[in-house]
Order: sequence, then structure tokens, then C-alpha cells
Amino acid sequence: MEKEDLKVLNKGEEEEMELQGYRLCRWRLALVGLGVLCTGGFLLLLLYWMPEWCVKSTCTRTTARDATVVLLRSTDEFRRWFLARVRVMLAPGSNPFHSLDTQTTSPSSPSSPSCPFSSPTSHPLANGHTPHPSDGSPAQELISRFADYQPIQIRYFTFHSTKYYWNDEVQNFEVLNGLEDLQVNCSTLHSEHSAGLSRNQQEYRRLFFGVNEIAVKVPSVFKLLIKEVLNPFYIFQLFSVILWSADEYYYYAVAIVFMSVISIATSLYTIKKQYVMLHDMVATHSIVRVSVCRANKDIEEVMSTDLVPGDVMIIPSNGTIMPCDAVLVSGTCIVNESMLTGESVPVTKTNLPNPTPGERGEEADIAYNTEEHKRHTLFCGTNVIQTRFYTGELVKAVVVRTGFSTAKGQLVRSILYPKPTDFKLYRDAYLFLLCLVAVAGIGFVYSIVLSIMNKVPAKIIIIESLDIITITVPPALPAAMTAGIVYAQRRLKDIGIFCISPQRINICGQINLVCFDKTGTLTEDGLDLWGVQRVENGRFHLSEENAYKENLVKSQFVACMATCHSLTKIEGQLSGDPLDLKMFEATGWILEEATEEETSLHNRIMPTVVRPPKQLLPPEPPTSPEQDMELFEISSVYEIGIVRQFPFSSALQRMSVVARLLGEKRMDAYVKGAPEVVASLCRKETVPENFAEVLEGYTKQGYRVIALAHRRLESKLTWHKVQNVNRDHIESNMEFLGLIIMQNKLKAETPGVLQDLRRAHIRTVMVTGDNMLTAISVARDCGMIPPQDTVIIADALPPHNGQAAKITWRYADKPSKTTRLEEVSISLVDEYHVDEHKTQELYHFAMNGKSFAVIEEHFPDMLQKLVLHGTVFARMAPDQKTQLIEALQGVDYFVGMCGDGANDCGALKRAHGGISLSELEASVASPFTSRTPNISCVPSLIREGRAALITSFCVFKFMALYSIIQYISVTLLYSILSNLGDFQFLFIDIAIILLIVFTMSLNPAWKELVSRRPPSGLISGPLLFSVLTQILICLSFQTITFLWVRHQPWYTVWTPLTDVCNHSSHMNVSDLNDTELDDHNIQNFENTSLFYVSCFQYLIVAIVFSKGKPFRQPSYKNRPFVLSAFGLYVFLLFIMFYPIRSIDEFLEIVCVPFEWRIKLFLIIIVNAAASVLMETFVLDIVLWKLVFSRDKQGSFVDTPAAPPPQRAINLGAYKCFSWMCCPRKMTPKARYMHLAQELSVDPDWPPKPTTTTEAKPRPENGSTYHIMIDS
Repeated sequence: MEKEDLKVLNKGEEEEMELQGYRLCRWRLALVGLGVLCTGGFLLLLLYWMPEWCVKSTCTRTTARDATVVLLRSTDEFRRWFLARVRVMLAPGSNPFHSLDTQTTSPSSPSSPSCPFSSPTSHPLANGHTPHPSDGSPAQELISRFADYQPIQIRYFTFHSTKYYWNDEVQNFEVLNGLEDLQVNCSTLHSEHSAGLSRNQQEYRRLFFGVNEIAVKVPSVFKLLIKEVLNPFYIFQLFSVILWSADEYYYYAVAIVFMSVISIATSLYTIKKQYVMLHDMVATHSIVRVSVCRANKDIEEVMSTDLVPGDVMIIPSNGTIMPCDAVLVSGTCIVNESMLTGESVPVTKTNLPNPTPGERGEEADIAYNTEEHKRHTLFCGTNVIQTRFYTGELVKAVVVRTGFSTAKGQLVRSILYPKPTDFKLYRDAYLFLLCLVAVAGIGFVYSIVLSIMNKVPAKIIIIESLDIITITVPPALPAAMTAGIVYAQRRLKDIGIFCISPQRINICGQINLVCFDKTGTLTEDGLDLWGVQRVENGRFHLSEENAYKENLVKSQFVACMATCHSLTKIEGQLSGDPLDLKMFEATGWILEEATEEETSLHNRIMPTVVRPPKQLLPPEPPTSPEQDMELFEISSVYEIGIVRQFPFSSALQRMSVVARLLGEKRMDAYVKGAPEVVASLCRKETVPENFAEVLEGYTKQGYRVIALAHRRLESKLTWHKVQNVNRDHIESNMEFLGLIIMQNKLKAETPGVLQDLRRAHIRTVMVTGDNMLTAISVARDCGMIPPQDTVIIADALPPHNGQAAKITWRYADKPSKTTRLEEVSISLVDEYHVDEHKTQELYHFAMNGKSFAVIEEHFPDMLQKLVLHGTVFARMAPDQKTQLIEALQGVDYFVGMCGDGANDCGALKRAHGGISLSELEASVASPFTSRTPNISCVPSLIREGRAALITSFCVFKFMALYSIIQYISVTLLYSILSNLGDFQFLFIDIAIILLIVFTMSLNPAWKELVSRRPPSGLISGPLLFSVLTQILICLSFQTITFLWVRHQPWYTVWTPLTDVCNHSSHMNVSDLNDTELDDHNIQNFENTSLFYVSCFQYLIVAIVFSKGKPFRQPSYKNRPFVLSAFGLYVFLLFIMFYPIRSIDEFLEIVCVPFEWRIKLFLIIIVNAAASVLMETFVLDIVLWKLVFSRDKQGSFVDTPAAPPPQRAINLGAYKCFSWMCCPRKMTPKARYMHLAQELSVDPDWPPKPTTTTEAKPRPENGSTYHIMIDS
């Protein structure tokens, strides 16, 4: 099929997918049906597991336009397949934004950016415009009007709760998001979309956008059961149970069925509980009654489920939970957005600016966008606490998005359809199982050949050869693997860490880099006012402790502190941003807000008023009796009314207000924000010459600095004009007032935790929205950047006026020249070339969000080098935090992220292990949530992750050895047409294996983080060596036992009358005459000898594999495991040396001479010694440290220049050993290790502070750069 028929959906987005069109083929369907019948339904199962096979076997390829089935494939690293049915909808128009009614206020021309979503058979009236004018709005008229249209077929399919409609113009399926699809600018939104829709138009749009509901359907228990049971492993268990029943091995079959039922029931309960929790969380307040404005100016009450994009809803004055995303077009709202952002501080939302077409400034041309205009957008699921409104003009919002397209809908979708957890352990586990299947295949063929040679009946051949497969691939493996994770989850819960994604616990064991948010995570949440430094006549005053002084009460500086904030009173309590709160409280002023009654009496919003306490005001001079009493009252009251607010914008890094002093005609503008930004808005003569030095002095000490500015506005700016004036007009030509210095204290636990991580060779990175120099200072204070290290700031500028993008490099602070920096900046933990040490400075990169964006776009090849050494990323937007996590993962780091949930949701979700310090609902996006509000949870999580990972390896290795040991026993016995007995299998599988596997997982985590990391996958040197050597040891000793017993002088083919131990046992020979004939030839000397040896082998490998230090507590501290192992040892030794007839009969073992038991005991002792020696000494001491060390993380740390003596010996031994074993040059596996090696020999790296790096376009892909020395 032609290449162009492969369509790409959601291009460039996270959910990008490839789409192929298919049409159902009847003869193929018939063939598949026949195949299903012939395979007894197995083919149907296979097609259920493999969607691409299902589609390709039952359909023929066609164009996407004509498809009845679409095959989707994700373009991410997982390349998953999905299928979806294409459905056809009949509608009177092809575009939801076209007008079916002259009264609608959202017309769209045929050339609108939103194209017709119709099939090629559309009627000429497909643009949806009515052929005749109409004035009606009742539903009957809508039906009669629809009759005038030839219904248009609209093709669509639903995937992951999102509808994709066929768009004929772009020849592809597209998602209808909402009003943003029209790309309307702000003025158009006010002029054309703020009057509301007619009922006809609303019903028409609902055909396309569907019901406004985030429907989390809780599947029935039956559906969940079918889905769970059809898991490949449960199907294999079913196959095993059927086979065992055919072989009359009922007891273990019942045990496996019992285990499977418990496992399925637990799984169903957990999944159902999660669905119910999510459903309840989403359903809360999601369906409410709302008032909407109709196009004929009527106000109608409807259910929120009926809302569509373009509806105008009225926000009630007592607040509501938003049922959709909507943009405010009139009035203001105070909103709690904790559901989405994790930030419980109420946010003030103002109405969308309505710039006049001729007005200058950017806002006039900007198309409305939820991200750019989030300060004017009310998001679904957020709680509107209060509204402020005009008399006669209600607080109105235009619905922008509904259902799953909303912000809350996207969050719910990300929880409902998460990306699979990609971890080497799970991929390797499948490879390992395939290897076991291959081993089973060899045994399968061997048993068939042997049975045919010995003329065994066909039924027995089939059962016994298939039985080999069930022995080699243990059906109890999933339950065994889950146990360790469940125990780890329970231990995490005990230390206050809650986990909603248990599979991630193992991945946390691999983390070698942790990103931390600063405010509220590394530092205290609150800020304390350290002092103020005022400016007068272009010069700084000396810093003052506070502004609570009589002589400052009427100064513009204090007026700015009192007015320039977004505080509000909720139930009598001041509420808002903590920084605003501290700043306002420092003035000692009082804030008063108008009540609802007051606002309704006036023609405009009553301003919020601030005034100083009376004790701060200077005493008024005595008044003469002839003075007007009213004028005196006005003059004696000093009050400032806040007329208009321009809320804080992270993009602009400032906020401003327009205020008026009572009795004054002219208004004042006040601005506060980032010092660099505020200074750039001020007249040059008002900014002190030493501004940069003073600012740097504070930021280097870690203070958070805010600048204030003021301007008297022109008298022509009336109250009405101010309400519509452009922000840029207000925020210019300001007078610089001075600085407010806030102190952000480190949390007490921060330095200690970071030191522990550093000692464990885990890199730490700071990602913050704060000022860069403040962030660098905090990084130095907490030990993230050692005092002697150099910090290189990368300032990147985008292309401008034909000049290429460039990066300027500079030192954040120049270290003293006398200090000699000793070490390589970043080095592999295990240096491969000790002689290639070069003395170099230790350096860290720091950059802000703007530079990060420029580097990501114009220097993609340099970004990887920068993240390798980047320690401070300041002024980062939420999406940039996520991009940084992805960049770090791109160079093979296992990344942890710790944030307080305020703006870290995306990054927490994207990291390998995201841990939220906030217990708010936003933590639903984070895999882990800590009840402890500091970073001490991070090392605990990594320690538990490492313990869980090592437990998984131990369990997997043990289960693999259990399979192989049993496989060896059965294969050896098959050679004499014997087998293990049912109760022998039962004793091994339940009494030994299940007991050991569930207790060996109980080892708690080691008490401290060590510098070594566990391997990430099963296919790694140490693990393969461990498993293979133990297999060889077990094989050798079982084979020796099997052959040696046959060479004993007393050996004979066993019969019920055989008695070789009449001298060493007290059994009565006459009793043996009653023994039934053994059809399966279970009872014989080979069977008994192998049973004893193999039982001890299971226990030996369990103890050998149950590793303790450095990742888990020693096994002797795991009491259940010690008691289980000890009890089994005692029992086995007891039945071996002191046979009890009832036990022997139950286990179908025979009596052997006492001297043979002694020999068996010696075989077991030597086997145990060989296993322990190989695992503990050869693997752990010799090979792990010297040969397999390169399988470790090679983490980048600052280590002393000269290795310690022990390390030097190890390195010397390593070179010698590697020369003998691996003469080829060792190359590190992780990409960041490759990069470190390359950079260590690059003479131009790190860039010198006197250089500028310019981007040069490269025709093929990406970009390159060259370094220029500044003149």
C-alpha cells in the first residue's frame, strides 16, 4: 500500500500515533473463524493479545477515508498497537462552528481555520449555513430546519475517550478540542462569542462535542474478570491445571487454582477500588445546574452536561465547582485550583482583556489560548470561591472546552490510560522466560524421543512431554514476583509514603539523579521579610528592617507594598500568595473589601480599600470651626482604593495595580516583580547606578528580592478608561522605588539528605521558578554545589535581526585565583584509564527557562552536554520542568523528581520516580506521595526501591533455579521411565517453594544508601554468572547422585519386596507385601536419592540468593525466612535419618541403607559449600568488584583526585583481570557515560567565560555551533 496512506495523528504531541485504514473482508473472517474452531479457541486468544494480527488477518488495507477499522500505533518507544471501529454520524452540517441559525453569535466562514468534518459525499450545503433566514429557536423549528438539509455523513472513531473526526480538507482524522480550534483573538471573543448560543445551535454543537461529562465508567466485575483471566499467564496456568488433572496430579492443581483465584480476586478488588475512587473523585460536583445566556438575551437554567463550547455561563456569586473550561469575559473570580496545580492558595482570575482594534500592543493580535490566558480562564474541577461583579452585568464566562478536552479531563485521561512502565527488569524477565521455554522445548523433544524408544503409550507421551513445559515455566512466578513489591509498598506506607503505581518501586531502585523543586521542597514554604531598601533621587538608602514606621506611612514605597498584591478576604481571613501576605502584613495596614450588598448598590465594582492603622498616622492639626466638617473627615482619612489589578504573570515576571488615594483626582500605578524586569520598565535616572551590584549582593546570599515601582497616571485616565486600558500602557515610564528583601530558609533536613545522596553518588539538580542567583545561592547553602566549585551561567539569546542564536558563557561568581580546584568535573565511578587523569576544574552549569528554551530549539546537540553538568535550572515553567526530565532521561539517567505539587505535576508524572510532598488531590498525578513535608522521603524511597529490586532479582533467580532443579530431576528420572510422585511435587511446590518465596521477600531495606547501584536488568553479567554457575552446580550434584546410587553394591531394581535396609531400620518386612503395585514407577532408589538432594538444593539456593547488605538487611534478621528454612532443614534431615513409615508412604520414598544416607548428606554438604563459595566469594568479592563493575551506574560525582589505596589496588587488579578476560576496550553502556568520556578529552570543554557560542544551521537535521572568543 502507498506510503501516503500512513497518516499521523496528533503530530508533535505526546499522543502522536500512526494510522492505517482497513476494511472488513468476509472471506478472511471466515478463514479466521475456521482457524478458531480448529485451534479450540486458542487463535481467538492470540488475536485478542495481538491487535495488529487481528486487523491484518480479518481486513484488507484501504485508504483512511474509506476505512471501517483503523489500526493505530504509538510513535513513542513502546510502539503499542490499538484498533478502533470507524462509525458514521448523520448531521445537518459538517462543522460545529457553522451557523444553523441567524441568531447565533459565532458564525464561521467556509475559510475558517476549523474545516468541514465531513465525508466526500457531503451535500453542497455542507458548510452548514441555512439557505433562508430564520428567527425561531424552539426545538420543533430545529427539527423542521434539519429536514431542509440532506444529512451529511460524518466519519469518526473514539480512542482513549477522545473522538477523532474525518477532515476532508487535510485528508486526516482530527480532534475537536473546543472554541480554540477557531483561533479567535480576544477582541473577537468579546464581540462575537459573548452573547451566547441559541438552543438550536447548542443542540447542533452537542452532536460533535458530546455530553459535557468526564465519564469514568466503572467496569462490571464480569468484564474485569474476563480481562484479567485472559492474561497470557493465567491461560498458561489453566493449561497447566488441565494437564495436571489429566495426569491425576489433583492436589497441586487445586493449590494453583486456589492461588490463582486469590490472586485474581485481589487484583479485581484493587482495580475495582481504583476505578471507584477515580469515579468518585471525578463525579464530585461534576454535574451541576448552571445558568446560561441565550442569543436572545434570555437566561436559562440547564444541566452542566448540556454545555458546549461557545455557551455563555453565569458564575454564581456564592461560587461553584467549574463543570468545564471557560474564559471570563466580565467580572472577576477568586478560585482554588488545588485540584489541578496542588497549590491551595486562592488565585484571582480577571476578565479577558478586550483591546480595541486600533490599539497598539501585543494583546490586540493574540489569539485566545488557555495556556497563555490562564489568568483569565476558569478550569474544570476548580472551585470558584467568590465572584466580583458589576450591577446589571453578571460575571460571565464563555465555555471553551468540555468533557475530556478540559484540563481536568486531560488529567483523568492520563490516569485512565497511563504509559506502560518501561523497565529493563520486565523486558529481561520475558527474555528469561523465553530461555526457559527453549530449555523446556529441549526437554519436550527429549521426553518424546525417549518415550517412543521405550514404546510408551501415546497418552502418557503427550502428558509427560507437556508436563516438562509446566515444570520449566513455573505457574507460581507472577505471585512470587508480586510479593516483594507488595511488602515494599507496605513498608513505604509505614514510613508515610503512599504509592499508586507499585511497579515503579522497583524502578526507584535504579535512580541515579534527583531533581528538586526549591520553594517548599528544599526551602521552607513561607518567606520572611528580611528588610527593605528604599530609593530616593536615584540613590539607595541604607537597608531598613521593616516599613512599619510613622515617617514612611504616606510614602509611595509603603503604598506600593499595601496595594500591589492579589490578596482577598475569605470568611474574614486574609488569603492569597504567601509572598503577598508577608509583604502586606509587614506594612501593618488593614484591607477592607466591599460586601455583595455594597457592590450591588453601585454602578461599578467597589474597589478593595487599604488603609494604615490609626496609631501610625501623624496627628492632624486642630481645625478651625469654620472649616467644613465633611471636608475635614475626608482629609483625616488616609485610604487607598485598588481600582484595577493586572495579576502576576510568570511570563512577564511582574504584577501591577492601578490605585487612587481617597480625595485625589489622579490615579497611581504600582508595579512589583523581578528586579531586572521592574528596573527595565523604569526611567533610567530613577534606577541607582549600583543597582546591579546591590541586587547581586543580596541574591548571592540567597535572599529573594522584589523590586517596586510607581507612576502618577494622567488625569485623562478615568475609572472607565482604566478598566479597558492595555497593561503595557500602565507599566512604562515608572519611577523606581526600591527593593524588598525576603528570606527563604532551608528546611532543617535538606543539607543532610543532599549529603547522603551525594555520598551515594546520586546527582542532585535544582529546578525552580525562582531567580537564578537566588537558586545558585541556595544550591551552595544546601551543599548541592560545593563552595570551591565554579558555576558557569549559560545565557542564550534567540535569533534576532538576522543574527543566529547564541550562548554567552559567564561565571556566576569568580572563585579566588589562589584556590586550586583539584578534580575532574564529572568522572566515572570506576575510572577505566587511571593514567589518563587530567587535572581540571569542577564546574556546574546554571541557566534560566528562556535560555533552556533557546538551547533546546537551536542547540539540541549541546543540550545533552549541558544537562550532564547542569545543576541549577531557574525561572523554569511547568512544561520546561517536564522537558528537562525528558532531556535527562534521553541520556540514560534514571530520574527522580521531588516537588511540592504546585507546578510540578507534569515532571512528577514523567520522572521514573516522582514523589509529591503535597497530599492534595493533584498528588493523584504523582506515583508517590509523602506525608512527611521534607525531602527525607527521597533516600527512603530509593533504599526501599533498591531492596525491592534486589528482592525481585532474588525471587526470579530462585524461581528459575527451582524450575531448572525440578527439570533436571524429572529429566534424569525420565531416562529410567520414572518421575517424581504427586505428593513429592506437592511437598516441593507448596511446603518448600511457596513458603520460602513468600518469606525471602520480607527482608527490609538496608539502613543507609550506598554508592553502588543494583543492576537494572536480569541480562547482566553478575546475575547470569550467578544463575548459570548455580545451575551447573545443581546439575553436577544431581547427576553424581543419580549415577552413584546405581553403582552402590546394594543397588537393585526396587520392588515392593525389596529391603536393603533391614539392618538399619525397624520396618517390618511382612508389611511391605501389602503395598500396591506402582504403575508410574515412582518408588525407586534413584527417585528417593534425587528427592532428598533436590529438596536440599532448593533450600541451598534460597539461602545463597537471599542477599542482604548493601541493599537489604541481612537474611538472619528476616525471622519468618530463617524459621521457615530452619524448620524445613530439620524436617528433611529428620525424615532422611529417621524414616517414619507414614511420611515415607505419603511422599512415596523408599528405605535406603544408612551409609547411603551419610553419603547423601556429604553430597548435600559439598553442594552447599560449592554454592556458597561461588556466590559469596567468587561472584561478590572477585567478579562483582573487578569485572562486572562497569554494569554499575558509573555515576557522575565529584570524587577526590587521588583514589584511596584500596580503590587503587582494585583498579590495578581490574586492569590485570580485564586484560586477561576482556582484552577489548570497555565502553560504558549509558549515554551520559559516553558523553563524559568524550568531554574529558575535549579541549574546548567546558566553554571559557570569554566565549560566545553561535548556532549554525545544518541542512540535514538539528544544528551545530562554533565557539568564538570575545574580543
